Amino acid sequence: MQVIPKKYPVEFSVVIACYFEEHSIEEFHQRLTTSMQQSGRSFEIIFTNDGSTDRTWEKHKAIFEKDPHVSTIINFYRNYGQGSAMLAGICEARGENIIFIDSDLQFDPEDVLKLIPEFGPDVDVVTGYRQMRKDSLFRILPSKIANVIMRKVSGKHLKDFGCTFKIFRGDLLRAFESGPFKPWSTVYVLAHASKIVEIPLAHHPRRYGKSGYTFAKLLRTHMDNLARLSHRPFQYLSLITAVCGAILALRVLFSWVFPGASVLGQITPGLILNAIAISTLAILAVLCAIGEFSVRNFLVLQQDPQYIIREMYQRDLVRKDGN
Repeated sequence: MQVIPKKYPVEFSVVIACYFEEHSIEEFHQRLTTSMQQSGRSFEIIFTNDGSTDRTWEKHKAIFEKDPHVSTIINFYRNYGQGSAMLAGICEARGENIIFIDSDLQFDPEDVLKLIPEFGPDVDVVTGYRQMRKDSLFRILPSKIANVIMRKVSGKHLKDFGCTFKIFRGDLLRAFESGPFKPWSTVYVLAHASKIVEIPLAHHPRRYGKSGYTFAKLLRTHMDNLARLSHRPFQYLSLITAVCGAILALRVLFSWVFPGASVLGQITPGLILNAIAISTLAILAVLCAIGEFSVRNFLVLQQDPQYIIREMYQRDLVRKDGN
């Protein structure tokens, strides 16, 4: 059987989600375009305005008019979140592979020249990780906790799951057939990747704009990843509950067999109170898990879109072979 390779107009689609980036977008675009041209690879650039109410969209339109490498610009009705903005870019991407990078200049766009050479034929993902991260403790601490959780649930021992600067093999991303009614998850894709290469990247304090991530959004993102990647959550909860129950049962049995052996052998009001508290928490954990999955199933059945596009501009691309 002959395998016919798929043809794409360009080698890389660079997808950028923007939120209040009117002051950084022009410098970012100039530096990114220069770096991609230096790489010698064919590329397109896709900007998504994630509900910014400043002049980000006006800047996008001006850049689109001037630079033929900017093939698509997308404007959302409101702020739907970085994941949805990236998803919209994925849906419109016509490159063989996809690069993600933030436009707030916390990453150096020039570092794309570090990632591209590592993206060989046997590599599925090249991802950066932030050295000496320049964010607030409010952002860093939840990120560290999330990294621990994501390593467990994905089976990938990466240093920094939250680093946006990544190159994905396009076929890997497109295999999930994500779209407005089917959200995607970076961690879920990483869990299916075979070979991942990590590259250390410089990280700078945010100079302009504001982050779209609030504590509530971070919590929701982590819960989404846990729900998607934990195939046996109720088994884990049952196991934890069973272990706690076994410990309490052994404790009571010990008090019956050796009633006067020591203080440990006495059934006290404190012991009974602890047993009730542990049992109550275990029941609440199970009920919360059931409720979480029930709500998610309800939302999926509702088929609400992950984002709605208010306006989009797109131009045709010439294939990298000139046809």
